[in-house]
Amino acid sequence: MAVIKIRKGTFQHVESELYAYHETRKEIVRLENEIIHGSKGDDENIGGGRSNLPGDPTATRGTLLATYRMLDRMREVVNAIDDVYGRLPADRKKLIELKYWRKPQTLTWDGIALEIGVSRRHAMRWRDGIVCAIAERLGWV
Repeated sequence: MAVIKIRKGTFQHVESELYAYHETRKEIVRLENEIIHGSKGDDENIGGGRSNLPGDPTATRGTLLATYRMLDRMREVVNAIDDVYGRLPADRKKLIELKYWRKPQTLTWDGIALEIGVSRRHAMRWRDGIVCAIAERLGWV
C-alpha cells in the first residue's frame, strides 16, 4: 500500500471518523428510520386540539434536505472505511480494531504492535497507509 502525503488536518479527520465508525453506523440507521417513519418529536400540545397556526413546509423540506445530505456524507464515510477495511489482510484489520474500535482503549502503540507481532514503527506505518487509503477513497487528498 503506497502512502500518499496528506495534510495533518485531513489525517486527523479520517482518524476521528475511524474512532466514530460504529456510532456513525448507528446514526445512519436512526436517521433512515426517522425519514421512513417520520420524526417522532415530543407533542407539546398534550390534551389540546389542533393548532390554528399554519405549518412551515419550506422549513420542513429544508430540514429534510439537510438530513439527506448529512446521511449521504455519513454513508460515504462508512462505505470508504468498509471498502478499505475489507481489502486489508487480517493483521492490519486487527490493528484497526485494537487502535480505533476497542472500547475502552487500553493499549499504547507498543501494546498494539506487540499484539499483532510487529514493531511499533511498522504498526504506525500500516496505520498511515490505511488512513491515507481512506482519505484517497473519499477524495480528500
